[in-house]
Amino acid sequence: MRHLIPYGWLLLIGVSWGATQPLAKIAVSSGYQPLGLIFWQMLIGVVVLGLVNMIRRRPLPINRRVLPFYLAIALIGTIIPNAASYKAYTVLPAGIMSLLLSLIPMIAFPIALMLGLDRFSFKRMAGLSLGLFAVLLIVGVPEALPNAAMLAFIPLGLLPSLMYAFEGNFVARFGTGGAGPLQLLLGASIIGMGITGPLAYSTGQWINPLHDWGVADVAVVASALIHSVVYTLYVMIVRQFGPVFSVQVSYVVTAAGLGWAMLILGERYAGPIWLALALMFMGIYLVSPNLKDPQNGKPHFD
Repeated sequence: MRHLIPYGWLLLIGVSWGATQPLAKIAVSSGYQPLGLIFWQMLIGVVVLGLVNMIRRRPLPINRRVLPFYLAIALIGTIIPNAASYKAYTVLPAGIMSLLLSLIPMIAFPIALMLGLDRFSFKRMAGLSLGLFAVLLIVGVPEALPNAAMLAFIPLGLLPSLMYAFEGNFVARFGTGGAGPLQLLLGASIIGMGITGPLAYSTGQWINPLHDWGVADVAVVASALIHSVVYTLYVMIVRQFGPVFSVQVSYVVTAAGLGWAMLILGERYAGPIWLALALMFMGIYLVSPNLKDPQNGKPHFD
């Protein structure tokens, strides 16, 4: 039974993370705009992560070395990808967004090659090719999407995957400026609040929480809470079971995202989408490091 514990954590994290995608779809359905949503998501994240950091009794590093890292992660890890995601969610089904987000490990591979962080591998290149072919299925087969007008939003839906892939390689190449992973996200969220708050207010995207709450408001809070808690748990399993094992959460997040979208939003998908899902899973398998890799079990974080 003890051998099943890591997979239990993986399942819990993946299923929870997958639920944030239909919740994001619900949040934008009321007309809420990206900057306002991102500000409140970050504020809730600051409260949750701040409490966790206080319990761990680790002060948040604030110095000239770490501040640029907070800013970089705020921009490429939250503000840019989330702004693109929320706009894409206004048109694209949540399940399609789940599929596009599963491209992250595949897109990360060529970026790692360009930064000199990885070596060329035919196996991983095959995984990247399968991921790209899955996208071609989505955009090239007329029956894949409910209507052709959605095609124009596919590039916008791909932008978050590109940003997240770049974020991971940025941290691998330049480090975290002396902050731990949880502290990095906490600092980035504080910086991000300072950016998105004034922008949301000045552009008319501010969300006033002092009103009669609807399902969209509950979705915003639930998504932010899930993201904060799940990120903390993910850091925990990376430390305890290793980064190579933990990357398998990509499978669960993708499958759970489609499942939650079907259950909560009533979405249904054509045959090409299911074929694209199978290709995505094969691509993730091929680009992921071998579980027997000697680095497995050695956390990347201090």
